[in-house]
Amino acid sequence: MAGAGGDPKKDAERRRKLDELFGDVLPETTSDERDPGDRADRTPDAWYYENRPPHHDA
Repeated sequence: MAGAGGDPKKDAERRRKLDELFGDVLPETTSDERDPGDRADRTPDAWYYENRPPHHDA
């Protein structure tokens, strides 16, 4: 994430401050940049099953 000025020192300081406040919640890469190998064996509904609320367990 480059800042408006493009100064690497200022960018690093800004990133450090943001991480201090919010933690490192965002990954450095996006899902399309990662290895798709771990998704090959997933069913189309896998996300829904993994994220269903506990009261929906059968």
